[in-house]
Amino acid sequence: QVQLVESGGGLVQAGGSLRLSCAASGITLRNYAVGWFRQAPGKEREFVAAISWTGGSTNYADSVKGRFTISRVNAKSTVYLQMNSLQPEDTGVYSCAAGNSMAAIGTPGNYWGQGTQVTVSS
Repeated sequence: QVQLVESGGGLVQAGGSLRLSCAASGITLRNYAVGWFRQAPGKEREFVAAISWTGGSTNYADSVKGRFTISRVNAKSTVYLQMNSLQPEDTGVYSCAAGNSMAAIGTPGNYWGQGTQVTVSS
């Protein structure tokens, strides 16, 4: 059974930092590109960042460039999202998704986690 489990969310003040983790079981995560998405209350889910299976290529939403960093440790089957300079508009449920390529992230057929809540207070 494939599982992606996110952790590391919580409540933080504006300007603070959090590091999210996406741990995989049931799949060989090093064979997959992985992306992070977030969904705020009443809004559509939006792309945040993605990383290739080697870690050599990354992509970010304009709203998080320069503040968030996606990385991976394939030996641990884990992908991380380091979030700095958090702002209230970063609040939402953050989920990770694994796909066959970076282009496939967010498309049908991805493996998805359940998400972790991030709340940024002003």
